[in-house]
Amino acid sequence: MIDADLKARIRRMYYVEHWKRGTIATQLGVHFDTVVLALDLKRRESPRKGQLCKSAVDPYVPFLQTTLKQYPDLVATRLTEMIRERGYTGSATQVRRRIVQLGLRPTPAHEAFFRLNVLPGEYGQADWGYFGRIPVEGGERGLYAFVMTLSWSRAIYVEFFTDDKMESFFCGFVHAVEAFGGTPRVLLVDNLKSVVLGRAGDLVQFNPKALDLFGHYMTWGQPCGVARGNEKGKVERTIRYLRTSFWPGRRFHGLDDLNRQAAAWVETVAHQRKVPGDPEHRTVCAALAEERRLFYVAMTRARDRLFLTRAAGRFWRGAMRAMQASPFLA
Repeated sequence: MIDADLKARIRRMYYVEHWKRGTIATQLGVHFDTVVLALDLKRRESPRKGQLCKSAVDPYVPFLQTTLKQYPDLVATRLTEMIRERGYTGSATQVRRRIVQLGLRPTPAHEAFFRLNVLPGEYGQADWGYFGRIPVEGGERGLYAFVMTLSWSRAIYVEFFTDDKMESFFCGFVHAVEAFGGTPRVLLVDNLKSVVLGRAGDLVQFNPKALDLFGHYMTWGQPCGVARGNEKGKVERTIRYLRTSFWPGRRFHGLDDLNRQAAAWVETVAHQRKVPGDPEHRTVCAALAEERRLFYVAMTRARDRLFLTRAAGRFWRGAMRAMQASPFLA
């Protein structure tokens, strides 16, 4: 039973002072149901968990279901316009909420992927990573990282440029070949203009300069499928690894200094980690040594005579460096 004095106070606060029921319950320190009982009001039953309230969208649910089955990418605002033509007067928020509650939008089927296991020296992957902007003389320039990784050993090469043009891509590739000591049989790349001039499905128009470069180094540039970044997942993960392990808090004085730091990080950090999934638990550095040996199998294809050339020196990262002969030559 509710005390008569308490009931009178509740009724006065509600009917005379126009307090809300929740405020009255808080002020008097009583349960909300006590306030409802004192006011002789029937508390509206809330829908049970999982039970949906009525909505102005309900008469149009069959139309929404049929439309979304045919056009699953239609947004809620467009669907609202379509049912307004049929008499709906509510908001797009109600439509959006009802679509989610009833699961009217077909769920796209998730594609299954197989892990690609490759042989040593078979595959490499290359791509660009964007790292913001850096100050240069006269303004700012974009900072791009050319990243190439060998799929078997997970060895990586990193070089930063202030653009992602064809010349920079070729320069990064040549320097990566020199750092690795050879080239993989196939190089997976994105559909860069440096490699692909045009594409219609599986028909690819290659950049002639890229074909000349890859042919000179006895490798084949293979573009990934359109919007198929999973095909070069190893270099994508390498760029993410670069962003998390090398880049945060990095201070440098110019592009040459940044590239020197990147080269030191590759040798002391990236190449000292274990090769993922390797049953022999080799480091990347040890696996790269094995892969280098297989890079030179292409030389055995020569029939009569074989000519090997090398540059005596190369201007690289701000300094002239002498190029050593291959350790596989007697």
